[in-house]
Amino acid sequence: MARLRCVTRFWHPVADMSAVSASGELLLDRAEGVHVWDESGRRYLDATAALWYCNVGYGRAEIADAAAAQMRRLPAYSHYGDVSSRPTTELAERIAHIAPMEDAVVFFASGGGESIETAVKLVRRYWSLLGRESKTIVISRERAYHGLAGYGTSIVGTDTFTVGVGPIAGGTLRVPWDDPVAFAEAVDRAGAENVAAFFCEPIVGAGGVLAPPPGYLEEVERICRERDVLLVADEVICGFGRVGDWFASSRFAVEPDLVTFAKGVTSGYVQLGGVIVGPRVREPFWAPGAGVWRHGYTYSGHATATAAAHANLDIMEREALPERARALESELADALAPLVSHPLVSEVRAGLGVLAAVQIAPDAIAEEPGLPDRACGLAREHGILTRVLVGGGLQVSPALVIDDAALTELVDGLRAALDDCATR
Repeated sequence: MARLRCVTRFWHPVADMSAVSASGELLLDRAEGVHVWDESGRRYLDATAALWYCNVGYGRAEIADAAAAQMRRLPAYSHYGDVSSRPTTELAERIAHIAPMEDAVVFFASGGGESIETAVKLVRRYWSLLGRESKTIVISRERAYHGLAGYGTSIVGTDTFTVGVGPIAGGTLRVPWDDPVAFAEAVDRAGAENVAAFFCEPIVGAGGVLAPPPGYLEEVERICRERDVLLVADEVICGFGRVGDWFASSRFAVEPDLVTFAKGVTSGYVQLGGVIVGPRVREPFWAPGAGVWRHGYTYSGHATATAAAHANLDIMEREALPERARALESELADALAPLVSHPLVSEVRAGLGVLAAVQIAPDAIAEEPGLPDRACGLAREHGILTRVLVGGGLQVSPALVIDDAALTELVDGLRAALDDCATR
């Protein structure tokens, strides 16, 4: 058998490398505001803020300057044991101040996947420290996405990500994404004495941009308290302004035990993530005699990353971007609403923060399974970069600085792509 020729030595994440080899790579060169340019000079409107993360938009020189200054002073150092750096310690304090729970502490990681790994290990170790070793089961929701590291893959809510792999870690259960009664019943069947935590995206992101039904989050919080199950809010997408508050938990007046975060904390300029830990979970770890919790990463608390985060949060505070996102949610919903009349669109899910999905009609997908991918490719031809979500929706989550002209550009490009789909 002839060996396949590699047109690139870069194995792309979440990619069909045969298709990449056939079509070639899209090599991006620069970016400014809500636009990016490829190496040929063609401009695209970034409808996704890269991967939900570039909240402040591109070209923010002060973030680059803050990172460069820290690199010259102290780029990084292991923060194991009692070692820290000023930007890291101060960022933990700053995040705790805006956290959706009182008296929180922050454990840093390098991104969302590591944050989920940390949170799963943390909740299981918490119960172990209390002498309740049987509480190990982690419950998550269908359609949920929690990254693709080991534990994240184990609790992901879509089988697409486990084909040929299977659950990497045991002791996990899935429940419907929108039914608190089903969650309560799952806890009762498993036995509350065996359930460690419920992992919940306040708004399901990659699973389709699904807002919680009215009262859902409040009810699952009540069930967790009643049955003594820890509530973990996965705010890797929602956190740091995207939903019109610093965290979705704050907007919904929910107080989780832990919050996982990444993406918007630096707007993606440097990799950073972590877990915000409330006082209940922190206490047994920090108590005299608890000893070393043997968990951490080489770059936990990376000084350059935390310096970049400070600059990013400075921008968000100065420009009131969480408040801007709250105002933008209706503007985005109104701009996208006319697309519902397109024959290939069944629904536009929008109206909660700067998160939306243009759903390709299920009957059209049944007739042509590759239609969402084709629509995504045609959108690129019309200068719009988007991606396909679980269920066949097109992601719309631009930077929080998008203006009216760019919104019009976005909708016009999507409509043109859908028209091409219907005629080609």
